[in-house]
Amino acid sequence: MDTSIRVADLPASRGASWVGESFRLFGAAPFAWIAMCCGWAGISFALVFVPVIGVPLATFLQPPFFASFAIAAYRQAHGEKLTAADLFLGFRRNLRSLVNLGAVLLLANLVIFAIMVALGLPLALRGEQEITINEYAEQVRENLWIIGTGFLLTVVVKAVVWFAPQLIAFHGMDTVQAMRWSAYAAVSNLGALVVYGAILFLLFWAALLPAPYIFGLAVVLPVMAISTYVGYRDVFEAVKAP
Repeated sequence: MDTSIRVADLPASRGASWVGESFRLFGAAPFAWIAMCCGWAGISFALVFVPVIGVPLATFLQPPFFASFAIAAYRQAHGEKLTAADLFLGFRRNLRSLVNLGAVLLLANLVIFAIMVALGLPLALRGEQEITINEYAEQVRENLWIIGTGFLLTVVVKAVVWFAPQLIAFHGMDTVQAMRWSAYAAVSNLGALVVYGAILFLLFWAALLPAPYIFGLAVVLPVMAISTYVGYRDVFEAVKAP
């Protein structure tokens, strides 16, 4: 482990600069980043349809993919050329800890879902009688506060572990160490994370609107992927080169 690691205390405005810097890096190698993000989305989406093991496996692999994005962005920032194969760079670095982080995320998702059910989230079945899609949608509309609660809990979990894949990949930390450092960094830079998250949220909404001159997912997804490194680089000082 790199004992020289430190956490910077940044102003909230720096969250916006993470997105801006990510746009700059994307503009320098758009096709490579689009190829990597298409590969990531395609693999993750395909795994979801694999019976029984698909969803857990897809969740386990998210931290290695995000570590790959961070390493690729690091390499690009230092003048190296990117290729679509860089999507798998994270699978060569402390893979066990990264997969363990995915398992923690899966467990957190299950706990959040259980909380939502306990709060009264309607399920697709009512006793032994199946309900229609319209009936289920109506029940959900009546319990939007539960959906909102689940969303907020998910955001908190994502914020706490946002820097963990990078710490595992760049510093060789184990899963627990990385989560502790990531949580500390998130609390220390809460303002920057809120600004950064709000901008990404707006970009994703804009990407889904059927109007011209907006950011499409082909831009927003790579920018989000690149920002995993840009934010990490800004928050953690004395970063050890991969």
